[in-house]
Amino acid sequence: MPNFSRRLLVVAVMGALALAGCSKGGAKTDAADMTLGDPKAPVQITEYASASCVHCAKFNNEVFPAFKAKYIDTGKVHYTFKEFLTPPVEVAAAAFLTARCAGKDKYFSVLDAVFQSQEEMFTTGDMRGVLLRVAQSSGMTEQQFNACITDEAALKALNDRVEKASKEQKITSTPTFQINGKTFKEGEATLAEFDAAIAAAQAKK
Repeated sequence: MPNFSRRLLVVAVMGALALAGCSKGGAKTDAADMTLGDPKAPVQITEYASASCVHCAKFNNEVFPAFKAKYIDTGKVHYTFKEFLTPPVEVAAAAFLTARCAGKDKYFSVLDAVFQSQEEMFTTGDMRGVLLRVAQSSGMTEQQFNACITDEAALKALNDRVEKASKEQKITSTPTFQINGKTFKEGEATLAEFDAAIAAAQAKK
């Protein structure tokens, strides 16, 4: 891919599994996961998503803001985001590494910026340029960005997380959503679908 580090491409591709494309497991939260909301919330929702998945971007851009306001911000749901890699894996890997390098407090804002800019990346083909702009908007320098996306230890850790999700949770596509450890939807989910699923989960408590 033009303008991308060959090392990033090689490591990401080597570590990525033969995954299905966008839209096609109880997971436990671990220290490497990114989360939002009250950990003691009655409903635990996990999303497996890829930064290069167009369906994940659509969910983030069109559904997640209302979902967050209704459930996460009100303490009803504890949300866990688990990183996954779908083609082009080097783009997804670079995006996730950038978000992590920006810092845990900025992770979700950086990831949101990536999803908001995803169409631009794929339309223009300027993957590196767009990701660099996102990184700089979070306070990173170009030198820091370059070091971040070529950090082999961080890339290995990312690939290990993806492999774990694939093996233990049988995740094969993104986005995949789990409620209280059980998969309730593979592919895009609407707010209405979450309303029904969360109500059912609460009724079981």
